[in-house]
Amino acid sequence: MTDRPQSPRERREETKKDREAKEKKIGGVVEQDPVCGMSVVPEKAAATAEFEGKMYFFCSKSCAAKFEKEPQKYLMAKMPGGMPGMEHGGLVSIGGKAPAGLHSAMTGKSQGPLQKAAPTAEGIRYTCPMHPEIVQIGPGSCPKCGMALEPMDVVSEAGPDPEYVSMRLRFWVSAALSLPVLVLGMFGEHLRFVISMSAMRWVEFVLATPVVLWGGWPFFKRFWASIVNRSPNMFTLIGLGTGAAYLESVAATLSPGWFPESFREMGTAPVYFEAAAVITTLVLLGQVMELGARAKTAGAIRELLHLAPQVAHLIGDTGQEKDVPLADVQKGNLLRVRPGERVPVDGMVREGASAVDESMLTGEPMPVEKRAGDEVTGGTLNASGSFVMEAQRVGSETMLAQIVKLVSEAQRSRAPMQKLADRVAGIFVPVVVVIAAMTFVAWAVIGPEPRFAHALVSAISVLIIACPCALGLATPMSVMVAVGRGARVGVLVKNAESLETLAKADVLLVDKTGTLTEGKPTVLSVDVFKSGGYSRDGMLWAAGSLEQTSEHPLARAIVNAAKNQGIALAQAEEFRSVPGGGVMGKVNGEWVLVGTLNFLVENGVVGTTGEAGLNFGLGMDGQYSWTTVFVGVGDKLAGGIVLGDSIKATTPEALEQLHRENVEIVMLTGDQKTTAEKVAHKLNIEKVEAGVRPQEKAQVVERMRSEGKIVAMAGDGVNDAPALAAADVGIAMGTGTDVAMESAGITLVKGDLRGIVRARKLSRATIRNIKQNLWFAFLYNAIGIPIAAGVLYPTLGLLLSPMIASAAMSFSSVSVIANALRLRRVEL
Repeated sequence: MTDRPQSPRERREETKKDREAKEKKIGGVVEQDPVCGMSVVPEKAAATAEFEGKMYFFCSKSCAAKFEKEPQKYLMAKMPGGMPGMEHGGLVSIGGKAPAGLHSAMTGKSQGPLQKAAPTAEGIRYTCPMHPEIVQIGPGSCPKCGMALEPMDVVSEAGPDPEYVSMRLRFWVSAALSLPVLVLGMFGEHLRFVISMSAMRWVEFVLATPVVLWGGWPFFKRFWASIVNRSPNMFTLIGLGTGAAYLESVAATLSPGWFPESFREMGTAPVYFEAAAVITTLVLLGQVMELGARAKTAGAIRELLHLAPQVAHLIGDTGQEKDVPLADVQKGNLLRVRPGERVPVDGMVREGASAVDESMLTGEPMPVEKRAGDEVTGGTLNASGSFVMEAQRVGSETMLAQIVKLVSEAQRSRAPMQKLADRVAGIFVPVVVVIAAMTFVAWAVIGPEPRFAHALVSAISVLIIACPCALGLATPMSVMVAVGRGARVGVLVKNAESLETLAKADVLLVDKTGTLTEGKPTVLSVDVFKSGGYSRDGMLWAAGSLEQTSEHPLARAIVNAAKNQGIALAQAEEFRSVPGGGVMGKVNGEWVLVGTLNFLVENGVVGTTGEAGLNFGLGMDGQYSWTTVFVGVGDKLAGGIVLGDSIKATTPEALEQLHRENVEIVMLTGDQKTTAEKVAHKLNIEKVEAGVRPQEKAQVVERMRSEGKIVAMAGDGVNDAPALAAADVGIAMGTGTDVAMESAGITLVKGDLRGIVRARKLSRATIRNIKQNLWFAFLYNAIGIPIAAGVLYPTLGLLLSPMIASAAMSFSSVSVIANALRLRRVEL
């Protein structure tokens, strides 16, 4: 392309050498923005960044900033055989197969196009929801915070979580052994006529030891890890508390004479076997409930994978049908889908017609009519007729697998609100240890006899009742449940930050085509210019041949119009797409350009639209939006194609609801101003930014953000990707392009703007739930720790037992989990 627009005379005077130089320039080097996927000319890149010796080019500074923050995330997402937002390391597979072309980082060898996914937990990567940098193969606990790691990878045939199975076994055995220890500890004096106090202590020792040392062994391992890693956490307190109670009791049993009088109660040193055993059992109960809640959420995700059938009806070259495992289905295969069966993979209907229930994706109960040429999604239910489909996306590339992966990653993401809890938790455990030490000293110095016994009980109670776990669970549990709830109604959240920010957004920028409109335009008229020298069919042949390579909705409409006329299309060469302008390429050796008039003029096309006296459709007719693209062949303006796209029936309702929430709506489109303004007027949108190119869309977003506004951007095309990446929250239509969905923080599966209303409701409910959890956790600790230290003893004579402290600690964690689970029932 030329650096500046040329006059018609200058263009006519171009020499053959000039034309060759221009063609070379048109076919020059173009890089891809690794964040949003936009094509970028290196010389005109808005920003650059170097990573591992390679230079990357960006369409905007926002994309560059995101890349510099997490380069591996965007580079992994672009690996061959992957799909937007899906790393090969995070395997999601329907039918048990891995993405094509998976490459081993350890051996450097290709693993083949289709490898079996590991069905066992030992082959799955696990990470910490609080510290995502912690990653290991197989289950375990986080060395920093002690929380149980959760799987990063989702497979349809995953067995039970071994961590959950282990904790459950430890809990039931410990509960069985702790019950008689508790009875002896609380009612021992009444049983002295049956068994002596000395024998009673030995019985408690025998029963409590396996509870503390075997049942509590995972906690002591986490306690030691927290010491070694200098990262105090909940298990630091549990380890100190139960360890002190158990060791004191063992010493009092083996050598009671070691203890001074201030430690003796009723003439002998007390033992706290029941406290150590019951504390361990209650902590195990809390772990079982926490792991169970996570397993339930993960199981709900896995159930989505089970929506795909295990076999598909493959139609062979001879027309015969045979059943094959879903994992053996390849792209291009023809498959038969019978009434009552689920669609096996994503693809397109080739023969037949039916009504398909897509409620598992969109939440809409009414079946959708499908005919030849319509797309169908794997996992949806064929309600009536039989049809033949062509497989287009299989295995980890299907929408179903993409949803599972997206939801799984989002559930592990961290909301900005978590930063406050992290800061508090960072100093919480050391402060509690200091308070426990001060409590011990205070009771030992000024407490009533037996002073040291009271001091030990109070210090242990302080250590046990303090619960950083409630703080740690407050945000992750709410995010985990909310993301799953959103997925059930077609709102896919990519990260917790987008979910939290959406409720605060006060400006919504919306693209027109595919967002406000159906995004399924049709050709209304094809008009040619006499000076162009082309027939109607000839121009449609040239435009359709070029547009075959594009995925833009307007391109598909032109191609379909040509094919419906029986026109055999040619293969285009040197294809180039200029978002916001048009496309260009060679058809039968001659340059063809399709796009806006300015785009054609800038690239040397000569002509005028007035010579034919045409009135191209630039506006509205009822619920129909018109737009026009022009066609240039060589350096001549051949004519124009008028296309129409209907406004989505749900758009007015959704915009009205957003207006009631005081959200400012701005239409941001590359279409002509006349068309955009008429569509905006029809939808009561007051502000319109028309004729803007992709980079300019991102600039509009950045301008509004600089004004202090929180900007959400909704779009569906490649040309929307820079703006989606630049916005505070990017919202992609699931009916749009993969590049748009990769750049967005939230994807609406159905492409319905009512999904934004649902997403905002979910966002508000999630923020409210997180705040409730955090307030409860703070309040619980603020009240519980002083009581455990003994502040009520002087006035009420109340001294908290370590067992009661343990029960309170477990209750706090369970309460946070239970409150988070309420989000599963939130009305959207």
